[in-house]
Amino acid sequence: MITRSEEERRLAGKGRRVGLAVLDILLFALLVAVLASLINLPFYTFWADDLPDWTLVYFSEAGMIVAALLAAAGVLYVRRLPFSRLGLTLRGHAGDWWKGLLLIVALYALGFGLSLLAHAVQVTGFALSIRGLALLLLFFLMVALFEEIALRGFVLGRLLDGGVNRWVALLLSSLLFSLIHLFNPGFTFLPFLNIWLAGVFMGASYIYTRNLCFPVALHWFWNWVQGAVLGYQVSGITIDYSLLQIRLSGQTLLNGGSFGFEGSLVCTLVLAVGTALILWKHRPEEGSLTL
Repeated sequence: MITRSEEERRLAGKGRRVGLAVLDILLFALLVAVLASLINLPFYTFWADDLPDWTLVYFSEAGMIVAALLAAAGVLYVRRLPFSRLGLTLRGHAGDWWKGLLLIVALYALGFGLSLLAHAVQVTGFALSIRGLALLLLFFLMVALFEEIALRGFVLGRLLDGGVNRWVALLLSSLLFSLIHLFNPGFTFLPFLNIWLAGVFMGASYIYTRNLCFPVALHWFWNWVQGAVLGYQVSGITIDYSLLQIRLSGQTLLNGGSFGFEGSLVCTLVLAVGTALILWKHRPEEGSLTL
């Protein structure tokens, strides 16, 4: 039988752990901002006039990844937690990259197919550029690595380590993921909701596996297929090259308008289906990914 004093001590201890986790997240965000600025400062100070804009973008994304890794390592070291808590190991998870790609292709086949059937999108052209596809594949990998290391590996991971309920932690980290897109062009309620759902979709496996391979793959190929292959804006950002050229027609709610696919009700449906599949695969046993 647990006495009242023991229960109070237990709750106080849990509250302290949650408080430390929140403090660590704030410290992490501050460190990332400072470190990224310091890392990227030389490029923008000395070489901004000599390097093409796309090169600076790649350097900037690389700097963000390094900043996130250094900030995470520093905070985890202070808390005496292993760096492995971020979930970056490939051991036992190498196949998750292909599974992530296959799931994204299947979901976009559903979403884009529905959009075509509803006449919300029309394909108007085709332009194959291996270089364009490859450069965007690398760029979206860098974006996925930074955001997954930061939002899933560190934020979601620290909330879980702090004793926050896994579903609450998943929803909170996904809310933060959506809010960092607040100043993207065309960010209204439906894009806000869909990016929140995208955070749940990408983080759903992490609460079971504590590994980032599958979330990174989902994030990577989600953006690449959306922008580089299908020709949508990605979270409101126009992509310079795409395999398909499309024209949006009909209801904005069905095609996302200027925000891209993530501003549509079709995206809401696709994310709900994808999240349900991941959770269904993990519910029977909390083991490795079996998609």
